[in-house]
Amino acid sequence: MITKTTYFAIVTTLAFAMDTHAAGHNNLKAFPAAANGMERHVIVLPHKERGEEDAFKVELIAGKQMMTDGVNQIRLGAKIEAKPLKGWGFTYYEVAKFGHAISTRIGVPPNTPKVKKFISGSPLIIRYNSRIPIVIYTPKGSEVRYRIWRAGEKFEVVKKG
Repeated sequence: MITKTTYFAIVTTLAFAMDTHAAGHNNLKAFPAAANGMERHVIVLPHKERGEEDAFKVELIAGKQMMTDGVNQIRLGAKIEAKPLKGWGFTYYEVAKFGHAISTRIGVPPNTPKVKKFISGSPLIIRYNSRIPIVIYTPKGSEVRYRIWRAGEKFEVVKKG
């Protein structure tokens, strides 16, 4: 059985290996550098055969590290939008700006220490394609996280009626 710590270490190692591999990806040259005030984030997915990729999806999450009260749930007003890369037939993703943070309003006990947390906007789920890098442009000072979803092997039959 894999513990959460072991799983985190494996995912972190894979993410680091993929990020260092991103610079050498053949199709990355099609994507422009980040505009002024923006950052470019690149994900290179592990290779899968064409038939295998249908069983996978990628969830993209953009956000920022922020100081919070550690009690309330906080969300950023941000949306990841898919945009066509003209002349290439590829898609890139962009967070044009982060809006105001919204929060629940639970009372916080006095002297509760502030906690630094990753606060995100709305996630976006996209199809898995290991032949093209996933490129996301975000405002400077932000962070992009992702996770890979895998469908189960078995299809369930829906009952009529």
